Amino acid sequence: MLRPSRLALPCFIALAVLSARGERALAQSVSSTPSGKATKKPASHTPRAPSALRETDAASKPNSESIVVAEKRSRSQLSVGQTAISRQLPGTSPLQALQILPGVVYTTADPWGATEQNAALYIHGFAQSQLGFTMDGIPLGDQTYNNYNGLSPQRAIASENVSRVSLSSGAGDLSTASTSNLGGTIQTLSSDPEKQRGGQIEQSFGSYAAFRTFVRLDTGTFGHENRAYISYLRQDARAWDYHEHQGGQQVNLKFLHDGKRDRITVYLDWMDKAEGNEDAVVLPSTLYTRPSFYPDLDQAMAYLDASGTPPKAAGLNFRDYASTALRQDFLGYIRDEHHFSDRLTLTTTVYGHRDASAGVVTTPVGASGISKILTAYYPGQDIRSLFGGSGYTNRTTEYGITREGAMTALAYHLGHHDIELGGWYERNVNTFERRWYPFSATNPLSPYKRPTDPLINQFANDFQTNTFQTHIQDRWAVTRALSLQAGFKSSLQYTNGRLTVPGLPASLSPAGSTTASGGQIDATEAFLPSFGAVWRLGPHDQLFANIQKNMRGYQALGYGYATPWGIPSQAGFENFRRTGHPETSWTYETGWRFNHPLTRSPALSIDGQLSYYHVDFSNRLLTVSSSPQITSLTGAASLLENVGGVTTNGADAEFTLHLPWHLSLYDAASYNRSTYDNNYQSGSAVVATAGKYVVAVPEWMNKFIFAYSHDGFYAQLTGDYIGRRYATYLNDLSVTPMTLFGFSSGYTLHHLPVLRDASVQFTITNLTNTRNWSTILATNASKQFTAYPQAPRQFFLTFTGHF
Repeated sequence: MLRPSRLALPCFIALAVLSARGERALAQSVSSTPSGKATKKPASHTPRAPSALRETDAASKPNSESIVVAEKRSRSQLSVGQTAISRQLPGTSPLQALQILPGVVYTTADPWGATEQNAALYIHGFAQSQLGFTMDGIPLGDQTYNNYNGLSPQRAIASENVSRVSLSSGAGDLSTASTSNLGGTIQTLSSDPEKQRGGQIEQSFGSYAAFRTFVRLDTGTFGHENRAYISYLRQDARAWDYHEHQGGQQVNLKFLHDGKRDRITVYLDWMDKAEGNEDAVVLPSTLYTRPSFYPDLDQAMAYLDASGTPPKAAGLNFRDYASTALRQDFLGYIRDEHHFSDRLTLTTTVYGHRDASAGVVTTPVGASGISKILTAYYPGQDIRSLFGGSGYTNRTTEYGITREGAMTALAYHLGHHDIELGGWYERNVNTFERRWYPFSATNPLSPYKRPTDPLINQFANDFQTNTFQTHIQDRWAVTRALSLQAGFKSSLQYTNGRLTVPGLPASLSPAGSTTASGGQIDATEAFLPSFGAVWRLGPHDQLFANIQKNMRGYQALGYGYATPWGIPSQAGFENFRRTGHPETSWTYETGWRFNHPLTRSPALSIDGQLSYYHVDFSNRLLTVSSSPQITSLTGAASLLENVGGVTTNGADAEFTLHLPWHLSLYDAASYNRSTYDNNYQSGSAVVATAGKYVVAVPEWMNKFIFAYSHDGFYAQLTGDYIGRRYATYLNDLSVTPMTLFGFSSGYTLHHLPVLRDASVQFTITNLTNTRNWSTILATNASKQFTAYPQAPRQFFLTFTGHF
């Protein structure tokens, strides 16, 4: 049953009013062009792709002046096109491109937003592991660092090959292939091969020895409506506060056959990268950064005492020698969109993904917590000598992913109805291992190579997950102005996690912990409904409303994570299997889209969207200390429990004001109030979180872009205000608000002798060199938290040529 909500009744009243006020069939609706002139759609019905991939309206294909496009759905969906992405910074990750949208917080410690270890994304109170991510409809998992079920969008596709990125900030399409989209979905769409033969060359240079080389070759149309492209990317940059490098290589290939009956797409991606990781600072502290010592091993060894212990004054903020994320991915899919008629279309996609990755940290053997692990396995021995004599050891988190899946959707246009029936299946086998290796003082291992021959296999898990998801929905064009949408999906996730290498209890923390043997836990929900409406008030205004329920499946990760298989005892695992529940959410949203010419104003036109949302989030999962009553039962010091809910109310407003003299002003303001509903028990203490703000989520944000564009030249100034963010569950520590500015400018020459066009772009990130904390991590309710520093001002120059 629908949960009670202050917004539920207004939404149903709005649906009733809409159905009474409509006029004629939506299939003959009038759409507004940027100039405000009305153009009728063709009377004939054109075949449609599955809803997750469909270009829904003219608004989905913005003109070159558009910054953000509001897509005409029954939910809030905003898109950022390739031009807007590249003007932020060539090579910007698709996720960072969304930072200009209202209600979005995306933070990293690098200017491209590509370093995954310190990346954090929050939308309407939900973290990235509670959102859904796809690329061309292919599931990318939940973006957890040390990902178990996918890969980041920038590892799936080079940003130069992205056509647009779309955010459904409230609830995604029922057809979205995700088991984690509590708070919405992010879709990255690849560009199609060009119809004309040619290519693109792009070269960027920047601060801290940064360079980025991108080459793409398009075949143009050949054979019977075939075309393809292949691209190569190479990027490298030194980290801004230490000497490790961040970069890698990537190849994308896309083939398209656009025939009369079949549209066949083949896509392949290979990515190999090594990223030096920024170390976080445990706060409060006087430190701003914790740079690694690499490549100065002599300085690193002098930092330690004879036993390999860092200075006592450093506490938890001791320095490592190196920390690197090694990633290699292969991703591919084949899709056939077959049109039986102009009313019936079957789209089938088969995909596969392989990942082999490791996070390698070269850390002091005598550091707090680390010496306990090593001596547990080698009691009474000289740990420094045993592990190579340098005073350091290589600790790795190694994991692999093997995914295969298939999606299908049957779309049928029947009178005033667009009916869609679809399904998704995925089999995912993933491994998760923690190992310790020696690190030689005379022959140190490069941080960009994966070590071999470990001295300690501390623990290892493997997981097999089968996911089944089906959906059915109907979009009914009740009148020319009104359409209603209703449907539901079923989400069934079956995960069997096995402990292949148990951890030695003396090496685990807290005392009394063990690694659970595991078993199967399922997350299933047969009925996840969705209801929506779109009502055109005229050629320039549109109202929308949507209600939807979602469920998040359990993460397939082991010890150290807030998952059932991370519970540090088998008894605790069995207790959760009996009593635990997956997280769920009800999302209610309503809003107004507009696109108006301004005849009695200095401005030419204005377009944008205003929306209000309410979310009831239930069964929040959190790792807590065992209460005295059940410690004897679990034999462990911590448990995974459902600790209540979160209530969110908020509003987003974004608009683009088109001004004379080739100027435009885009602004996006947002308000979000996400608060915990309940207190919870941790050990014998009650943690008073009821009414407290959700950590890391600001209440107020504002973003703007002031741009000039004319005759091949453009310049834009951007601003991003992020309000105060609480860093602990009790809200006793917070991060002060910050405003980041950026600038970019470029010029394009056309019809050159060799090149079709050539351009140069100059970009400055963090224009005012603001010092603040980018990503913050809150892990408990005490007066302590962890944060990453904001990257300083950096300069970039990019040359691009098309031929």
